[in-house]
Amino acid sequence: MYAKYASLQSPAYAMFLTRRGWLWCHLGGGAVGLLLGALQFATQRWRRWPRLHRWVGRVYFAGMAVAMVGAVGLIATSPAPLSIRLAFSVTALVWLVTASMGLLAILRGQVLRHQRWMVRAYLATLAPVLFRLALPTAIGLGMTPSPGLIALLLWASWMVPLLLYAVGRAVVHALRGGMQAAPVAGAACIGGDAG
Repeated sequence: MYAKYASLQSPAYAMFLTRRGWLWCHLGGGAVGLLLGALQFATQRWRRWPRLHRWVGRVYFAGMAVAMVGAVGLIATSPAPLSIRLAFSVTALVWLVTASMGLLAILRGQVLRHQRWMVRAYLATLAPVLFRLALPTAIGLGMTPSPGLIALLLWASWMVPLLLYAVGRAVVHALRGGMQAAPVAGAACIGGDAG
């Protein structure tokens, strides 16, 4: 999937020649976010090393901020149709909102809420990866990579994971015998619940 980007002389970079600074910000910051976000979830030992967890989290945020700056530059200079640029923009906004909610929660000492929002933020972080998996899959299934399909897959790359997370939380809540009504799945994935 990403092999076409392995060589800097690859034709895949042709459309980025005049905007490669934005591209490298986006790819570099995104790589930091993907790796450090995974690290945050891969270990359960953070309780023993809270300072390390905080520093890894700060670098994750910084990496994703750089990725977002690159994304904004790429979107602003893209010749792609409005539907695609809008879908990319909303994906970046979803990450910004979910990560900001996670940051605000931990600054208020709300650890559980922070954890839930950071799961959402990482699901948004994974959206470009999911999109890059979904597009060749759709093409392999015989679909034409039209602007409409690309935009649809971009929206789905964050909406579906967030919806599944919300449904999963509601199911777990119900199985644990929660007396409160489960939040509406769509509202829960963006912020309609308590965290």
